[in-house]
Amino acid sequence: MRLYLTALKPTDSVTDGFLPAARALGCEVTVLTDRPERHPGAVGCDVRDPRALIDAIEHLGRPDAIFSNSDHLQAETALAADYFGLPGKDWRACAAAKNKFLMRRRLRQAGVEEVYSVRLGPGDPVPERVPYPVVVKPREGVASEDVVLVEDDLAGAVADISKRRPGEALVVEEYLDGPLRTLETLGDDSGLRVLGGFATTLGPLPHFVEERLDWAPDGPHEHVLAALRALGVGFGACHTEYVLTSRGPRIVEVNYRVIGDHCDFLLAEVLGVPLFEWILRVHLGDRAPAPPPATAYGSAVSLVADRPGTVKEAPGHESAETGGVRLWHRPLRAVGDVISLTHTNRDYLGVVRAVGPDRERVDAAIAGYRAAKPWVVE
Repeated sequence: MRLYLTALKPTDSVTDGFLPAARALGCEVTVLTDRPERHPGAVGCDVRDPRALIDAIEHLGRPDAIFSNSDHLQAETALAADYFGLPGKDWRACAAAKNKFLMRRRLRQAGVEEVYSVRLGPGDPVPERVPYPVVVKPREGVASEDVVLVEDDLAGAVADISKRRPGEALVVEEYLDGPLRTLETLGDDSGLRVLGGFATTLGPLPHFVEERLDWAPDGPHEHVLAALRALGVGFGACHTEYVLTSRGPRIVEVNYRVIGDHCDFLLAEVLGVPLFEWILRVHLGDRAPAPPPATAYGSAVSLVADRPGTVKEAPGHESAETGGVRLWHRPLRAVGDVISLTHTNRDYLGVVRAVGPDRERVDAAIAGYRAAKPWVVE
């Protein structure tokens, strides 16, 4: 079986998750990327252009599957898979999920939910009357970059973000107040399977940095699934974020790929399944297996820099087991790195994930590790 995987920058999800899974399934893998120097053995290609992607694949050899875990390449990869008659996502659903304005418009038109939202193209006038507080975000942004809560000066916030993102469209939408949750799904042509979900802890406002995710599989799944159906999302993996507001659940964003920031590994460990293989098998034409009940409790804690400076001390890439809890630490920075605070996920120093019988023991293991092996930034 020949699998083509499209990618931009290297990620742990691909390097440590999908590529080993593809090899375990017996696939011959070709990575197509616009950064071949960063992916060993990869083929250079303008992966943001579906025409170039199709041309490159036709030249290299007939595919059995075309897959991407990149936020930015879902529509292009879906178009290429459709061209070759392979299982894949609906490119329209990929476009609607990625574009936060299209997502809001589609959900409103389908009668699923209505959230105040305005698209601001480059140079568009800033609306004078908005239902403060509001959130301003890039229309197709990722990693909480330039997402900010605005209490009274919308024009100032838009001008500030536009300086850093000239020529990009923004979205202004009402602030959704309440607990933030996720729903993780995997689907095939027969429908969606709910894998579970997480409760998300954010850092201090006005920014939206995710600091911790804790296993929380129960929730208002029907509303979220109705939203996914309205968007046409179903095939493959999807990570959806929503808020439990006083008016009911409301979608924050739909990421049409598996959950990131090492929570994909955590999800696999909590369920006790080869998650990355499951996802690839769907793209190879197999049915998505029925997920089993969770075998454990899990948490992922992002270690966020709280000051600018230079990393003086840092724990390494390591794992441990204590008191029935398995724990992993993945450094994202190194000693000597200079830290400049961005108030985004780019401020992560490392990630600790832990799986155990219950939250009490998982919390204790994470706290013990952090106390024994701190990151020091001065």
